[in-house]
Amino acid sequence: MIRCREIRKRFGAVEVLRGIDLDIARSEVVAVVGPSGAGKTTLLQIMGTLSQPDSGTVEVEGRDVGSLRPAELVRLRNERIGFVFQFHHLLPEFTATENVMIPALIRRTSRAAAQRRAAELLELLGVGHRAGHKPAELSGGEQQRVAVARALMNDPAVVLADEPSGNLDSANRESLHRLFFELRDRFGYTFVIVTHDNDLAAMSDRRIAMRDGTIVEL
Repeated sequence: MIRCREIRKRFGAVEVLRGIDLDIARSEVVAVVGPSGAGKTTLLQIMGTLSQPDSGTVEVEGRDVGSLRPAELVRLRNERIGFVFQFHHLLPEFTATENVMIPALIRRTSRAAAQRRAAELLELLGVGHRAGHKPAELSGGEQQRVAVARALMNDPAVVLADEPSGNLDSANRESLHRLFFELRDRFGYTFVIVTHDNDLAAMSDRRIAMRDGTIVEL
């Protein structure tokens, strides 16, 4: 699914990633853990093509992303990679449905088809009754479920999540964690999750520990 080889990244004088080798298999739920500054988020951004490594290669579904033109990278991100962040990044002026529709509209899916898919996802994720509400009218757990629906809109190959439950209370955190595994079991989605949550890491198929820009446990 994702293959990283000799990934190095430097910000100024600081080498953030020091030759990372990593393979993510299809339908895995992988937790990436480690102290702040270990390089977890940087690695996730490189896997998601949001950032480029200084050296090394990343392949997504067998495609070397370093060889893709900018327009091809945009299409890859839109169609094959879903993103979920700690802060949901929903657009405040849009309803839940409209926020979820955005990736499909970027893909030039018809508005009617995008709306149907968004309604199905919101219902699946337990927030269908909140479809017409704007983010300010939703709880933190509801906002994050809408963000997950948005990530799934174009049926991606992999979902990359950066501290997705870090801003939630314990009940909503546990509910979101269960949701990831339900989605994997039902639809075969692959999840790579950067987290400080030990319970989520323990539930995952695989726990990858990082420290000082290197992987210390696979």
